[in-house]
Amino acid sequence: MAKSSSLNVRVVEGRALPAKDVSGSSDPYCIVKVDDEVVARTATVWRSLSPFWGEEYTVHLPLDFHHLAFYVLDQDTVGHDDVIGKISLSREAIAADPRGIDSWINLSHVDPDAEVQGEVRLAVQMREDEKGRCLRCHVLQARDLAPRDISGTSDPFARVFWGSQSLETSTIKRTRFPHWNEVLELRELPGAPGPLRVELWDWDMVGKNDFLGMVEFSPQILQHNPPNGWFRLLPFPRAEEHAGGSLGALRLKVRLTEDRVLPSKYYQPLVELLMESALGLAEEDTASPLAILEELTLGDCRQDLATKLVKLFLGRGLAGPFLDYLTRREVARTTDPNTLFRSNSLASKSMEQFLKLVGMPYLHEVLKPVVSRVFEEKKYMELDPCKMDLGRTRRISFKGAASEEHVRETSLGLLTGYLGPIVDAIVDSVERCPPAMRLAFKQLYLRVEERFPQAEHEVGTESQDVKYLAISGFLFLRFFAPAILAPKLFDLRDQHADPQTSRSLLLLAKAVQSIGNLGQQLGQGKELWMAPLHPFLLQSISRVRDFLDRLVDVEEEGEAGGPARALVPPSVTVREGYLLKRKEEPAGLATRFAFKKRYFWLSGETLTYSKSPEWQVRSSIPVSHIRAVERVDEGAFQLSHVMQVVTQDGAGALHTVYLQCKNVNELNQWLSALRKASAPNPDKLASCHPGAFRGTRWTCCLQAKRSAAGCSRTHSAVTLGDWSDPLDPDAETQMVYRQLLLGRDQLRMKFLEDSNMDMTLEADTGKGLRVMEGDCPDALAQQREAAARLLDVLADLDRAHEEFQQREWDHAATQPLGP
Repeated sequence: MAKSSSLNVRVVEGRALPAKDVSGSSDPYCIVKVDDEVVARTATVWRSLSPFWGEEYTVHLPLDFHHLAFYVLDQDTVGHDDVIGKISLSREAIAADPRGIDSWINLSHVDPDAEVQGEVRLAVQMREDEKGRCLRCHVLQARDLAPRDISGTSDPFARVFWGSQSLETSTIKRTRFPHWNEVLELRELPGAPGPLRVELWDWDMVGKNDFLGMVEFSPQILQHNPPNGWFRLLPFPRAEEHAGGSLGALRLKVRLTEDRVLPSKYYQPLVELLMESALGLAEEDTASPLAILEELTLGDCRQDLATKLVKLFLGRGLAGPFLDYLTRREVARTTDPNTLFRSNSLASKSMEQFLKLVGMPYLHEVLKPVVSRVFEEKKYMELDPCKMDLGRTRRISFKGAASEEHVRETSLGLLTGYLGPIVDAIVDSVERCPPAMRLAFKQLYLRVEERFPQAEHEVGTESQDVKYLAISGFLFLRFFAPAILAPKLFDLRDQHADPQTSRSLLLLAKAVQSIGNLGQQLGQGKELWMAPLHPFLLQSISRVRDFLDRLVDVEEEGEAGGPARALVPPSVTVREGYLLKRKEEPAGLATRFAFKKRYFWLSGETLTYSKSPEWQVRSSIPVSHIRAVERVDEGAFQLSHVMQVVTQDGAGALHTVYLQCKNVNELNQWLSALRKASAPNPDKLASCHPGAFRGTRWTCCLQAKRSAAGCSRTHSAVTLGDWSDPLDPDAETQMVYRQLLLGRDQLRMKFLEDSNMDMTLEADTGKGLRVMEGDCPDALAQQREAAARLLDVLADLDRAHEEFQQREWDHAATQPLGP
């Protein structure tokens, strides 16, 4: 049995931020931290006190995380960035409401004494002799302490308090991972017994010492269960200082998902019912698990559920029948072809998530070259007269301001210069489109053609078949166009676009959307200023129709190879790009010259690199040899954004490769991708060194032996959720089970308790399970039998969860109490 934990975080926007620049504005960005690990950095919004980010992250976490923090900073070109404020949310506060947090939260001041991190290792004993009681506190070591000095380290010492007495350890210079191994003994004085408090401080030669954290143990714990182990450092207890809104506020959406995942055998009956649902009748189905899920799932849960269901059916090789089941239900209840798949139904969301899960490498191959050109060339393009900056030409060339007509003609040429390669890449991509996508589109094409054989939409003088619009609506409107509009969300770019590039991408996305609509309502509506593009769009539409015909002209050969063990085949590259690699043993070289630029490819099998993408000589590291992937302290090489990949050779020896990324987001993405790729590996390291062995010792803990045990915990469980997440059938089925529980009472009342089968029961959400009027007795009997089977399966899973919960309680009862 395992437990899963993930955080869905959306940094929406800020308001009323203070001005940090002389211009009276700020350039804010937000850093997201889980405990002491930076997991994300938003884009910088230039010259704004009310920034909009709209960035969303899913973070897979270990179960023992403690808090989530958001830091808002003002980016400065020269010097250090200014800290504006922070928001800290405890794990308990996030988990208090299953729906999560969705609100404006005021920023607070950043108090250095509250910015503590790390752990201390202690062994405490209570002894008695002829002189009385004695407390023996063995201060062994600490790890991951906060850096308080400009060097990125600290000079830590420990101070132990018991009653009115106190003793100190020695000070260890320039480390966040001190090893003291000192025993401090304090005699009990007359009076009531007091608590034991251990404080850690950073020693400073000038000025006062900096607080690093503390732990405290009550007299009861000292007497009955003396502390022995690692303990998390805490700040001094104090009332939280609120800024009263003077630092502004952030609008955040945070939801924590934690669940117990049972062994696979317990989910097998539910999985079989789900598979039977997809392969059975769809239109009249009201009692199968899929029918109930479709009726009851609303809002954000629908997208999460769609993702889990698609992955579950992909793993079984039945994604095609699953999507076809939902399509048949959607088509059957649609009377107006204009509204087909226009809502965010489970069918629409499932197809949308299917495209992202299966087609992301295809999307990258088609769009990335042109999107990269737009980012790199930064050309000014604008067709809307209300948004044209006619003075721009004068500022750049020092000539007179360009006319509106000149700007329009120039922009039209640039837009068609980008759109042409985009359309060419799409219409020439039939053979590169994943077979599973083509089969899904073929099924969609046939179902819509069967339901609306004569449906036509008048657009100018041409007729457009609904079957083409159904496919292009998903492929162009829900896949290509959103990726062009927000490349970072589809992993096409590491950073969000600046305002000028965002506007260019918006114009391109609008054009691709018009092409995907096959010219419907072209020239109508409010955006008449797009008219100069219409000749190009109309010319492209005929090519797209031919592309769609060729796309669905595919033979059905099962589910594209059968059941999938992973969304991405092991040989497919999941991440690539330039990184700086440190030479194995640079002799006498300065740090900056020891790192060389290399191009890396990561697949499920190897991490490969060479001097350039075209270079023929390549070196490889088998992914199966990776034992840890971790950050490296800046002090190790006086460089930021460095990570280490620790591998083990056939003889059992460990080797470390150091790689530097361009920024914190690229670092997080490479860390996440490498951790996911190496997740199945055995013998993963529980600890490692966040520094480097340079000269005669480790830069982190100052140990003199290269083979010294790691001084910091590894973070293999911390990854960013994205389309490349591995398939996890048990976790996916567990979420489906939780969703089905929401409809269990309605299902029981409808089929097993209520004799009047013609009534409609309304669910608490405002949407009920529908009963078909005029159902024949045989059909109703079959539905009742299906409902009874499903209820029995849910009851069995309930009992299994209760048994495992009881085992956890029994195990916890035998464990010693902590501080």
